[in-house]
Amino acid sequence: MSLRLPRITAKELLAALHHDGWTSYRQRGSHLTLVHSAKPGAVVLPLHAGRIIKPKTLQTILDQAGLSADELRKLL
Repeated sequence: MSLRLPRITAKELLAALHHDGWTSYRQRGSHLTLVHSAKPGAVVLPLHAGRIIKPKTLQTILDQAGLSADELRKLL
């Protein structure tokens, strides 16, 4: 159980969220909105090719998705 978040790109995070059941709902510019059939709310994911997602941004996305860092590692 590590406290550090993984250093991943938006493409890797998007694949992990799709494995968790999140689906693309809409996109405006470089931001993709995802929804889940069983979980409330939406997740907004910035899609900037090849760039690592900053730790605070990643933590906010995980909070929106209702996931922990360990659960994210299992989805990767």
